[in-house]
Amino acid sequence: MASISEFRTGLAIRFNNDIWIITEFQHVTPGNWRAMVRTRLKNARTGRVIDNTFRMTDNIEEVRLDTKQMQFLYEADGHLYFMDSETYEQTFIPAEMLGDQKKFLKEGGLCTINFLEAEPLTAELPNFIDLLVVEAEPGVRGDSASNVTKFCTLETGAKIQVPLFIKEGDVLKIDTRTGKYLERVSRG
Repeated sequence: MASISEFRTGLAIRFNNDIWIITEFQHVTPGNWRAMVRTRLKNARTGRVIDNTFRMTDNIEEVRLDTKQMQFLYEADGHLYFMDSETYEQTFIPAEMLGDQKKFLKEGGLCTINFLEAEPLTAELPNFIDLLVVEAEPGVRGDSASNVTKFCTLETGAKIQVPLFIKEGDVLKIDTRTGKYLERVSRG
């Protein structure tokens, strides 16, 4: 059991017969009332987010999640297959578990997977990833207004908006949380 005073961001708890991850919390002491903790919880299986307030007298079961960095191997039948680089153990997850980040996943790329016992619960790519531009529309001379963008295709097949100076062969740093271009890493 975990005491409410031990709450921290990223802690996994069992609440309402499901596994939830604390994404935000705030200790509150309103006037003469007893202290409490307001939390924002994310369901580990569905991704649903709720707000909940716990009293300091509540006892919550802490759940231990095993986190592994795994290497992406391939996709088949709506599942993504990964391998643990240390043990060579393989596992798979439903492709929907990665959500929008899936379009930035490339063969050999790393992914963080959280397991409850042997069941994969969550998967997440690194926040920033470098990808090669395989196709880019040419920038038109004279288009020098600020914030003018064009679309390009990355090596994973994802299409994103980039500044006009980006060309085929460039390597770009992408924020996988937002899907946006951050900077050019190198020139081809």
